[in-house]
Amino acid sequence: ASCIQHRLVVRDASSLQILQLYTCLDQIQYIEWSSDSLFILCAMYKRGIVQVWSLEQPDWHCKIDEGSAGLVASCWSPDGRHILNTTEFHLRITVWSLCTKSVSYIKYPKACQQGVAFTKDGRYMAVAERRDCKDFISIFVCNNWQLLRHFDTETQDLFGIEWAPNGCVLAAWDTCLEYKVLLYSLDGRLLSSYCAYEWPLGVKSIAWSPSSQFLAIGSFDEKVRILNHVTWKKITELDHPATITNKKIIVYKEVEKSPTVDSERLSFLPTRALASSLFSTQSKYEVAQVPVSLQYIKPVADRANPKVGVGMLAFSADNCFLATKNDNIPNAVWIWDIRKLKLSVVLEQLCTIQYFQWDPCQPRLAVCTGSSRVYLWSPAGCIVVQVPGEGDFQIMSLSWHSSGNSMVLLSKDHFCVCYLEREEV
Repeated sequence: ASCIQHRLVVRDASSLQILQLYTCLDQIQYIEWSSDSLFILCAMYKRGIVQVWSLEQPDWHCKIDEGSAGLVASCWSPDGRHILNTTEFHLRITVWSLCTKSVSYIKYPKACQQGVAFTKDGRYMAVAERRDCKDFISIFVCNNWQLLRHFDTETQDLFGIEWAPNGCVLAAWDTCLEYKVLLYSLDGRLLSSYCAYEWPLGVKSIAWSPSSQFLAIGSFDEKVRILNHVTWKKITELDHPATITNKKIIVYKEVEKSPTVDSERLSFLPTRALASSLFSTQSKYEVAQVPVSLQYIKPVADRANPKVGVGMLAFSADNCFLATKNDNIPNAVWIWDIRKLKLSVVLEQLCTIQYFQWDPCQPRLAVCTGSSRVYLWSPAGCIVVQVPGEGDFQIMSLSWHSSGNSMVLLSKDHFCVCYLEREEV
């Protein structure tokens, strides 16, 4: 699904043929599929309205108007039959049921980076709350929205919460001004508290491994610390040095080259496609000889939100690899072998890393850098894929299909679909 102003376009993922076209009341600012892909919500924050469309019954429609309370966020519940709307100033979360048309309210939600988290099985929801100048967490049962547990947290300014994939442990972390990661059980017991150091800026990013065995914590000191699920103690610390000296680490370096054109092809007037290829540069990966010095940017100390520390973390679906990005070294992706707890590969790009995401089915990483190329890494090697087409298609983000056979590449105003051929087994 994609939106253009106030129109919602639903396409077939394999052929991109338009299946449905819906017209909303105002410009769409957010869209989200229900878990079973039968409904899609369109949020219009400026109007405080959410419209819901059915794929099975195109004539059916639903409009939710928050009125004077306003609207700043909207999302589906895991069952795909309830919508959670957060009102302006985070006064409350309104839970709307599409089945019974009933409404429930959750008071005092906190305005933080990640204030609502669902377990992977969809049974429980955790909500970060702020009341009487203290932080709390409430855990709800999703089938009836009854409160299961309510407890206060030992945080100065709770910044985010995240369930482990198995739904047994909830991680909560403090603002970057205080290094603190808290781990709670489903019944609200504090299992463990982790603090790596005291005074400098603290936690910047967090990621659970798919097996729930590891919790990776990216910090402002340019390191990743991995906790184990048995004792919740640190088992290793991963550094991001500006110079790679270990000969066992493979460094793939992106290099640009100008395409060579046969002189006989230039004897005639060049076609538009040939003319564009004459002036466009291509890139490829080369294996660099160690030691390799990566481009390091010293952060500006007197500005807010300094570009420093590990800001992106992601585990592969098979739990074998961890990809990280250190904001001090913005052009590099670090790939760690979790089985050995060692650095395996570094990808050094020509431009700043905008986003990366693992294939949901196999250890294959897709990277974009704001250029018209997408980069793919797997244990077999690296490739550069040029997006065909006229004009400058700058890929700012990407998203894998659940099958791993294709991915959506997103620029500021356009999108395209990249299809990957699977090898016959």
